[in-house]
Amino acid sequence: MTQKKLRLGAFMRPVSIHTAAWRYPGGTPDANFNLKALVQYAQTLERGKFDAFFMADHLAVLNMPMDALKRSATVTSFDPLTLLPALAMATKHLGLIATASSTFEPAYTIARRFASLDHISEGRAGWNLVTTSNPDAALNFGLDDQMPHAERYARAREFFDVVTGLWDSWADDAFIRDVENGIYFDPARLHVLDHKGKYLKVRGPLNIARPVQGWPVIVQAGASDAGRQLAAETAEMVFAAGGPIADARAFYADVKGRAAKVGRNPDHIKILPGAFVVVGDSLDEAKEKRARLDGLVNYDSSIAAVSMALGVDARKFDPDKPLPDDIPETEASKSGRDRVIQLGKRENLTVRQIAGRLGGYGGLGMLGTPAMIADQMEEWLVTEACDGFNVMFPYLPGGLDDFVDKVVPELQRRGLFRTEYEGTTLRENLGLPRPENRFFAEKARAAE
Repeated sequence: MTQKKLRLGAFMRPVSIHTAAWRYPGGTPDANFNLKALVQYAQTLERGKFDAFFMADHLAVLNMPMDALKRSATVTSFDPLTLLPALAMATKHLGLIATASSTFEPAYTIARRFASLDHISEGRAGWNLVTTSNPDAALNFGLDDQMPHAERYARAREFFDVVTGLWDSWADDAFIRDVENGIYFDPARLHVLDHKGKYLKVRGPLNIARPVQGWPVIVQAGASDAGRQLAAETAEMVFAAGGPIADARAFYADVKGRAAKVGRNPDHIKILPGAFVVVGDSLDEAKEKRARLDGLVNYDSSIAAVSMALGVDARKFDPDKPLPDDIPETEASKSGRDRVIQLGKRENLTVRQIAGRLGGYGGLGMLGTPAMIADQMEEWLVTEACDGFNVMFPYLPGGLDDFVDKVVPELQRRGLFRTEYEGTTLRENLGLPRPENRFFAEKARAAE
């Protein structure tokens, strides 16, 4: 029996999720807007045989109180679909995954930009399909308030159908480029989508050839019931929330089970929880690094993270008491709210303590020597809690270098991680099939 291999993405936000990463000694304070540094990070990830550079995105600056905002390094960063083509030119194998919102952006534009990235990178693009819960983002797109949670996911499902339908506008053999007879493409190999739905009206066809991978890899990150169902129906990679391993196993079984019920192969969905990894030559050294990093987080920033997760202003809560029991539901992320409330109850934490966790990073953390990190990752993999991880680095470049130079060789020694890339596309490296063109699959099979 072939040993199951870990899939490793690098969650770059665009560099680190930790609020104080930019302040850590030896770090790069301007990394979010430093192209030379980002190229270096991408090349280091490729040297470490990572599957993908995963770039999150946000569509608002004014999304927290100014006392917290002024301490945040994420107020400025490149547009993902502008940065990733540049990284494609500096790498050969690394997957390039970008977040793009189905809530605000036009489906035609999203389809065109990701198809372009897939061609530019020769088949290494991935689309993180998200719904945007931040009400401040809505104000930047001509709306007075955010779309309700259930409606966002209903729109996202239709959005997926439209974008993938546009990617299938052209058969793979549509562009015959017959120089002698002056025929550039075969009109019989072109499909006009002409979609008219509840949320979207898009004629098509897309004005770019079908992507190299057929479709860029579809990534999804919702953990609510609606998010899990969307993932089961559409996703090929799920960016899952880290947490207790028992909860991760339940999530893994639930999403894969839902996929099977809708007729999909569960092996064609790779579930990668986020893991914040701090490497040391000893456990004590790793703990010291984490403590030093967390100690650089100001309470103004950390309580803002609690407010964003809960969808309410947490500054009004007594910092030295537990969270109130009557926190109202909002149209913010349901799963994010639930995780914070459960964390507080499970560990009997005060608001200040919860803020300390979230202000740096409150999800799954792995600390220790390379062997200890590998032990944890192996347990998660073999007990079906995940298919791999989206690794979050505590600071850059040091935290990234530690993982690539120390943890990756240990994973390779155990046979848990590749020593060479399996193919040239992101799909090939993830073990995912190339989707058939829904409009031309029958003709393609008949021609074989």
